Amino acid sequence: MGAKVIGLVVPEAVDSIPAESVLMYPGITFIARGIALRSLSAAGYDEAMERVIPAAEYLAARGAQAIMLIGTSLTFYRGAAFNDELVDRISSAARVPTGTMSGAIVDGLHAVGARQLAVSTAYTCEVNELLTIFLRQKGFEVRSLQSLGAAKLVGDAARTTAQYICDLSLKSFADARRADGVLIVCGGLRTLDITVQIETACGAPVVSSMPAALWAAARLIGESGYVGPGYGRLLSGMDGQIAS
Repeated sequence: MGAKVIGLVVPEAVDSIPAESVLMYPGITFIARGIALRSLSAAGYDEAMERVIPAAEYLAARGAQAIMLIGTSLTFYRGAAFNDELVDRISSAARVPTGTMSGAIVDGLHAVGARQLAVSTAYTCEVNELLTIFLRQKGFEVRSLQSLGAAKLVGDAARTTAQYICDLSLKSFADARRADGVLIVCGGLRTLDITVQIETACGAPVVSSMPAALWAAARLIGESGYVGPGYGRLLSGMDGQIAS
């Protein structure tokens, strides 16, 4: 069998491959195409959206067997119906299976059986409101939401320390009443090394944007998505509610 190749449409101006991809799936080849998202705002998303389909077509022409659109806010900002329509448009243009980061967090939450959520984000109030609308449209209840509130440009969130993300998520869970899942939203927040710590402290599964997107992308090409122990319930395949 030939190598399995996943194409990532990424928000950066350069064709950057997320570090998590190699850590999680060293046996899969990842290729990327940047769309130069200029700001984490509705206006910024609108301006960048015109470059998404050409980027997906570029990746498919270079051998991508599936496309994942990286950028949670880029795909939830117009609501659930727009996200679903976008998946269909990209798939039709690139002629390969397609997913989005917003769709991936939804699939991840379903996989671990979480519906009542304690949410942590890197976004401004404007974008957090759009996220809450999207999640409600998908059938989830946002019980609490904590945000860094400072991410306005691509790359801002990546400077957040793992400990800060952990503390923010624990605060969100403490503020929620009877939450059955922790959701960390923003592809720039690095969470692989703290997922188990948060799950242990909260007694609830964690779904986070970048790991969920890569998990979902692996499933698009026929892989299970499981990474193994040490990365939380979604990636371990140990939770009985996760379907292979």
